[in-house]
Amino acid sequence: MRFTDGVRWIVTALGTGRSRSILTVVGIAIGIAAVALLTAIGEGVRSYVMTEFSQFGTRIIGVSPGKNVTGGIGGILSSVRPLTVDDADALRRIPAVETVIPVVQGVGELEFEGRHRNVKVMGVNADMPAAWNFRVAQGRFLPEVQAGAASSPYVVLGHTAHQELFGDRSALGRKVRLGGRAFRVIGVIEPKGDMLGFDLDDIAYIPADLALQLFNRESLMEIDLTFAAGADMVKLQADIRRRLIDRHGREDFTVTTQDQMLNSLDSILSVLTLAVALLGSISLLVGSVGIVTTLTTSVQERRGEIGLLHALGAPRQQILILFLGESVALSLCGGGIGILILLACKGVALVFYPAFPLTPQPLYIALALLLSVGIGLLAGATPAYRASILNPVDALRSE
Repeated sequence: MRFTDGVRWIVTALGTGRSRSILTVVGIAIGIAAVALLTAIGEGVRSYVMTEFSQFGTRIIGVSPGKNVTGGIGGILSSVRPLTVDDADALRRIPAVETVIPVVQGVGELEFEGRHRNVKVMGVNADMPAAWNFRVAQGRFLPEVQAGAASSPYVVLGHTAHQELFGDRSALGRKVRLGGRAFRVIGVIEPKGDMLGFDLDDIAYIPADLALQLFNRESLMEIDLTFAAGADMVKLQADIRRRLIDRHGREDFTVTTQDQMLNSLDSILSVLTLAVALLGSISLLVGSVGIVTTLTTSVQERRGEIGLLHALGAPRQQILILFLGESVALSLCGGGIGILILLACKGVALVFYPAFPLTPQPLYIALALLLSVGIGLLAGATPAYRASILNPVDALRSE
C-alpha cells in the first residue's frame, strides 16, 4: 500500500464516524488546552515573581536575626543578642561592601492638618535609594548620620502617602505626626507600584534608630548589604559571619544572598508549574478514553475491510500502522485545536487583562503536541493490535 493510499484510508475512516471523531478530538483538545494553559499561567507567575523580586537588584545580601538551622529563607527571631544599628555600621567596614541598610518595619498613623492615614513605616538610612533602586521625586532622602549619633526626626513619603495627605500641595518642610511624634518632611519618592500586593508607594521612610524607638523594639528586622560587582561571594559571606560572630559571640543570625533567595523561589515555582501541568494532564484521560472507544468501534465496524486487506496480502504491521495512524491523526487534530485555544486565551488576556501573567512557552507547546501524539499511540495500541491479528477468514465471514 502506498503512503497516499494509507492517508486516504485514514481520512475516510475518520469521516465515516464523523460525530465520534469530533467528540474524540474535542476531548483531546480540552486536555491539551488545559495542560498548555496551566503551564503558561504557571510560567507567567514564575516570571512575574522573579521580576518583582529582582527589581531591587541582585547584588544584595540579607542578614536576619536568629539562626536558621533548616537551610530555608530568613531566620527565626530567637536571637540572644539582637541585630542593631551598630552591627550595620560594623558591616559597612568590610571590603567589597558598598552600602548597608538597617531595616525596621511597622505600621503607624500619619497625621497632617486633621487628615489621618495608616501607612507602612520603614526605618532605613541614607543608603536605601541607591541599594534598592529608588529615586527621589521631590526634595532629598534621609541624610547620612555619623556612627553613634542620633538621627534627626525627618521623614520621606511615598507617592501615595503624599497624595493622600497633601494632594497637589508641596509637602517639603511641613511637619507631620507619625505614631504621635513630630517629623519634618524632606522628600517624596517617585511612584514605585506594587510588589506582590505590597504597595511600595504607601510608605513613610524614617531613620532606623527612630523607628526602633517608635515601635519599642530592640532588634532590626534585617540588615541589607549591597556589594561590588565581581566580589567573591564565598569570602564576603565568610567576612560577614566572622564580623558578626566577633560582636555577638556566636552565630545567632542568618545570612541569605539574593541569588539564594531567587534560586529557591525559582525552584519552588518551577515545581508548582510542573504540579499544575500534571493536574491538567488528568483531563487528557478523557481524550485517551475517547480514542480507545473510537478505534475499538472502528475495528468492529470495519472487520470486512481488515479481512480484505489481509486477503490481498497486507502484512500485519501495515494494518497496525494504519490504525495507529488513525489514532495519531485524532490526537494531533485535538492537540492543534488545543494550542489554538491557548493562543486565543492569550489574545483575550492581552486585550482585556494585559497584566495577567499568561506566558506560553514554545517548549511547553511543543511538549503538548508530543504529548498528544504519545497519547494517540498509547490509546490506539490495543485496538490497532487487535485489528492486525484478526483472522482474515473470520473477518470476511462477518462481512
